[in-house]
Amino acid sequence: MSRLDLAWRWLRPRLALRRVHLALALRITLAAVVALVVAQAVNLPLPLWTVLTAVIVTQMSVGRSLKATADYLLGTVGGALYGGLVAIVIPHQSEWALLAVLIVSVAPLALFAALRPNMNVVPITAIIVLLVPTITHATPFYSAFYRVLEVGLGAIIGLVVSFVVLPSSAHRQMRQAAVRTLDLMARVLASLLAGHKAGLDDDALHALQDGIGQALTDLNTIGVEAERERRARLSREPETGPLRRTLLRLRHDLVMVGRAAGEAMPDDMTRRLQPRLDVIARTAADYMRASGAALLAHRGPASLAPFEQALQAYGEEIAAVRAEGLTRVLPVGGAERFFATGFALEQMRQNFVDLERVVTEWGPAVEHAEPT
Repeated sequence: MSRLDLAWRWLRPRLALRRVHLALALRITLAAVVALVVAQAVNLPLPLWTVLTAVIVTQMSVGRSLKATADYLLGTVGGALYGGLVAIVIPHQSEWALLAVLIVSVAPLALFAALRPNMNVVPITAIIVLLVPTITHATPFYSAFYRVLEVGLGAIIGLVVSFVVLPSSAHRQMRQAAVRTLDLMARVLASLLAGHKAGLDDDALHALQDGIGQALTDLNTIGVEAERERRARLSREPETGPLRRTLLRLRHDLVMVGRAAGEAMPDDMTRRLQPRLDVIARTAADYMRASGAALLAHRGPASLAPFEQALQAYGEEIAAVRAEGLTRVLPVGGAERFFATGFALEQMRQNFVDLERVVTEWGPAVEHAEPT
């Protein structure tokens, strides 16, 4: 095998992992090039704003591009109208007058942008409309008109590129984010249930849970973009709400298990119950990973039977332990944690049933409904 073949075999899986990012880089580059060519072709006075706008509105997914385009266009039009009106109504031939007009233009728009962060381009546009004529010696009306034209053209180009060049569906990203979240939950659950052997301190628990929290935050962000695509009729996939809520409830189950794992069980109980917990951890992890793989591959749900059997065996062992009186020696806090583990695992089973339903909804029936 040649060195080139070895290099390609090493590089190919790494490129596959970054496929979405590489596609975004290509779209941004193409949007910038097309924007510059078109702006020069129609002889716009400042092609810079066309190119910058095209780059800004070209986002990771189509849904995010729609949001960025709407916000940027609305903010530009609003800022241009207000800034142009102030510049026309208030004379500002002197430096002091220009300073006063700048304050009148920026102050209210800066407050508006502080209240509506997605409108942060409004004061910037007003400043451009006000100050560009001092450089180009154009009228305020001319400055405002061409600012809107340049930005509008860049927004259209960026949006078209997002739709045409390797478009990335937010629903596809939603599936990928769900896979990552479920895999992280599977690893965390195994660590938490193993913690019953020796207990876990607060720092260890927080370190395990923080990663899931961030993953769910990312999932919700992508979910909003996916819902925007649905409203724009760019996707016929199911609503993302049930999937997001199910994963959030599973995270709550892990929090409960983590609290129960904060204190080690007595040795006698550990010897009896830990093997059962190990089986539960393995079957639950297998189910979560299989559910993630099914989501990504548009397959039907995995079987929940192995986890339910493991949970039933754990319940039977719990009943035997209680019948032998081993739980009577537990302190109050320890007893609460002990029974909380069983409750959390039962809640997890119910949420696994919900996950099964969600995977079914996202399964083969919608495989051909996803935009390319």
